[in-house]
Amino acid sequence: MLAKWWKKIGLLILIIACLFNVTSKLVKRVSFNENVKSTVTNTVDNVVTQVKDSVSGSDSKKNTNK
Repeated sequence: MLAKWWKKIGLLILIIACLFNVTSKLVKRVSFNENVKSTVTNTVDNVVTQVKDSVSGSDSKKNTNK
């Protein structure tokens, strides 16, 4: 008899925990626009950094050849 009660209590706790987890994820969700803006900003920063590195690398090669 006690085992049946513990199963029901455990199942109830599991259901409540899952609902709380889903609810908290929905509340804290980042909007699509913010996600896209941050992704584009990071990508542009990476490209700019790579271009600057390649330009400065080619400048240093030119200086060593002189």
